[in-house]
Amino acid sequence: MNGVGHPAGYTEITFTKIALTAAALAFGALPAMAETLKVGSTPTGVPFTFLDVSSGEITGMMVDVVKAIGDKAGFEADVQSTDWVSLLPALQSGRIDIISAAMSITEKRKEVVDFSDPIFPYGEGLVVRADDDTMYTAGLTETAGKTIGVQQGTKYLTDLETLEGIGDIKVYENIADIMKEVELGRIDVGFADQPIMAYQIGQGKFPELKMAEGYEQQFVAPLGLAIAKEQPELLERINTGLAELKESGELDALIAKWNLD
Repeated sequence: MNGVGHPAGYTEITFTKIALTAAALAFGALPAMAETLKVGSTPTGVPFTFLDVSSGEITGMMVDVVKAIGDKAGFEADVQSTDWVSLLPALQSGRIDIISAAMSITEKRKEVVDFSDPIFPYGEGLVVRADDDTMYTAGLTETAGKTIGVQQGTKYLTDLETLEGIGDIKVYENIADIMKEVELGRIDVGFADQPIMAYQIGQGKFPELKMAEGYEQQFVAPLGLAIAKEQPELLERINTGLAELKESGELDALIAKWNLD
């Protein structure tokens, strides 16, 4: 003890600080520490999730969405670059807590993960060379004798495999590779996410390509955030935050920011 009855090394100032801190905590004056959740997002899904080479960070519409939901739901989104085929295994193994990517809500995926409420309507499209005037239909029988590129691990690959009388299927790691192959003439048709391919063409990145004329989407499913099964509290927090984004108009603003409206 020191000369004034306080433990050695302590002063009146020290005790004043302790008292003020305790009071602040009691009355909620200090902000609570935000929970940090790991979010898996792909580096090649422009404009939904992609690597910004200038910052070295993953950005995009779905990154903005999960961060905005986190602000309302009380967690900080630690966005981590994750290849498409690794998203579900990473979630199921606990390496990430949330998937925020161009991932559609499907019945098959709902067997292994839980999804948030829908965020954005989503469907497939066909990309072809600009000089291809074929009018493609939903059955894709016009691709007979041609080669169709599709991304591995997507529902589109499964969808294609159910069709008869179509061309040969060739599988690629990402959409950018599919579009490059069509542009180079190595394959004839790219079958992938319509919003991503249309955005890329609109940005002038593939001047020799266009979206196929006449094709009508047949495998439409909305995007949502995915979490591991048996986490009802987290799912409720996410859906509540998402509802607030929709109600306030913030979600519409993010969609417009990325030219998806």
